[in-house]
Amino acid sequence: MTETADDLSAPLGQDKPRRKRRLRLPFTAMQLLAVLLGLFLATFAGFAIFNKDPLGGEPMTRLAIGEPKTTDKATGERPAAADHGQESKQETKETPKPAASGEHKTVTIIDGSSGARHDVVIGGDAADKGEVASAAPPVMAGVDQKLLEKSRYGMIPVVVDGLKPFNVYAAEADRAKAAKMPVVAIVIGGLGVGAAKTTDAIMKLPPAVTLAFTPYGSDPGKLAERARAQRHEIFLQIPMEPYDFPDNDPGPQTLLTSLSADQNMDRLYWHLSRMQGYAGITNFMGARFVATDAAMQPIIREAAKRGLGFFDDGSSPRSIAPQAAASQAMPFGKGDIAIDVVPTSAEIDRALNKLEAAARERGAAIGTASALPVSIERIGTWTKTLSDRGILLVPLTTAMLKSKSS
Repeated sequence: MTETADDLSAPLGQDKPRRKRRLRLPFTAMQLLAVLLGLFLATFAGFAIFNKDPLGGEPMTRLAIGEPKTTDKATGERPAAADHGQESKQETKETPKPAASGEHKTVTIIDGSSGARHDVVIGGDAADKGEVASAAPPVMAGVDQKLLEKSRYGMIPVVVDGLKPFNVYAAEADRAKAAKMPVVAIVIGGLGVGAAKTTDAIMKLPPAVTLAFTPYGSDPGKLAERARAQRHEIFLQIPMEPYDFPDNDPGPQTLLTSLSADQNMDRLYWHLSRMQGYAGITNFMGARFVATDAAMQPIIREAAKRGLGFFDDGSSPRSIAPQAAASQAMPFGKGDIAIDVVPTSAEIDRALNKLEAAARERGAAIGTASALPVSIERIGTWTKTLSDRGILLVPLTTAMLKSKSS
């Protein structure tokens, strides 16, 4: 290999081309991310510590209920707006004026669970006294805690100072008018298990229709409470032994003729504790049980002692419930016609016509039905014109009292 003059004159150790030096950062990308995160957290902590808003970060909604009084007591006139010489923009939106003594204003409250609207009157004498009056139809009285006592399963009804659940939880009715004209009561049973069908019965049927709840379902008490909020009177269905038990099984804790009186009483307490606010109890199935004197008598005595009424759905012609209830002088009623045995519109209408005829003949008649959509639709339509035909729709308790007095 021949070397040139340039090769000989090149400095030793510099015969290789130089490599470009890379720029190295004093920290890695992960370290940079950690630094930025630390700065963010420090900033947030400083804001939280030194910010004077105690509700900082909480969602807030400001609701204007009224306006400050701006009336000139001397002239009785409203002063002009400070900036524009005219009333404020809020006034042009027809914001209600503050209520003076003796005046009131109405605010609509919407129930978030049901969508029901309630008009609440604020102001006037009630507002001066710190009270709120309601313009909505009066709701039934709430559950009276004094009329409850503790059992091993929960709270169950009891009579206190002469107050009986039957009287306290009976729905409002014009009993003076009911005494002078034929009346009809309708009991819709099997509620509390299916929320959809129960809600349909509660919302689509008139308040005078009585609703009977089974003790089953995830929360039958909540549905029963909703029914009472819509002014429906409620009864509690007690599962009782049918003739073809156990092939036909009403459900857990069924009262059985093969059990002792104490065992059935323990089961009865379980059922009674499942909800509150009912005026009485009624059989759920139970053709054999209601026909067995030794099994039925203790249940009737216990219900009477606790101030409840008893309704026999009329499914068993051999039921001893009428005689047992009479011996305890307790409110009693018996179903006359099962409305939707054949669940078609034509057959339901035919049964309702029979119920109407029975009311005219005897002065009072009680029909029973389930919460089938067709039943609710036909009963709802029928009740709308019932008063035009000279018959009064009443809660079950009113029909029971009329039957007892007649």
